[in-house]
Amino acid sequence: MTRRQKAIAFFVTLCVLLVAAAVSLNIGWVFINSRSLAPLVLGVISFALIIAGLIVYTVFLVLEIKRNEDHDTFINAVTHELKTPIASMRLYLQTLQSRDIDEQRRQEFYAIMLADADRLHHTVDQVLAAGASGQKAKAVIRSPIDASALARDCVRLALARHHLDAGAITLDTPADGPTVNGDAEQLATVVTNLLDNAVKYSAGNVRVAVSVAVPAPDTVWIRVQDRGMGIAPKQLKRIFKRFYRVQARDLRNIKGTGLGLYIVRSIARAHNGRVFAQSEGLGRGATFTLELPRLATDAVTPAEGQADADASHPEVVK
Repeated sequence: MTRRQKAIAFFVTLCVLLVAAAVSLNIGWVFINSRSLAPLVLGVISFALIIAGLIVYTVFLVLEIKRNEDHDTFINAVTHELKTPIASMRLYLQTLQSRDIDEQRRQEFYAIMLADADRLHHTVDQVLAAGASGQKAKAVIRSPIDASALARDCVRLALARHHLDAGAITLDTPADGPTVNGDAEQLATVVTNLLDNAVKYSAGNVRVAVSVAVPAPDTVWIRVQDRGMGIAPKQLKRIFKRFYRVQARDLRNIKGTGLGLYIVRSIARAHNGRVFAQSEGLGRGATFTLELPRLATDAVTPAEGQADADASHPEVVK
């Protein structure tokens, strides 16, 4: 048991003891003043206020302890995510500076340093995006976006970023791409984060399926499904909270800031949409669905929507 867990247990126990003491005193007060109505009513009201105050205080204290623990975990994760690529780039730069290296090795070092720089840039972007999400909501600059084209671009980026074969991520889209109204850069951040998570939690065997669908005339789905480590059912609603990371013994070596899914949810809400996760449990993969309103001028009748779904075709993005 960690020190914070002991602190939480202490304050919860203290609250229970104080409540028990207050109940005992109130019972004694009732017996003593059972024949006097005014003191009896005053005692009951005071007792209720004391109990409510104790409970509110304890809950607030426990939440603050948990929030501080989440902040510390986040700081440690971000520190690691920042220091690791910086240390790697520093090492390769020192090697290039101190040794005479052939051109092939030099190009390999450059490629590694560029990958480290991309990782560093991604971490900084996530921290900045999370900070912006926590501030007062700003108006989203909206424009018509082809959901299929958006998904295709994000898949290409994920294949290049993670150095994957073309078949590692497949894409299934309707014949006529549905259109949504939103900020292209923000929505690309959402899909990219979902793809990065799918690759990261696939444990080396990356088989990710991305699909764009129209489940209803006024709704568009962009789905990312992996066959990775999965999520325990009790954690499915918590994974979109800021700083929260999936808890499992096999996931301890997987690094991250705990901000990706929080950013995804914030952007989805800003676009009047939502995001939700499905998983049959640990080791059984996970499916994340981004649900967005379809652009009104692009909406179709249910029969046409079904025709589009029947006409959808899988493709391998190269």
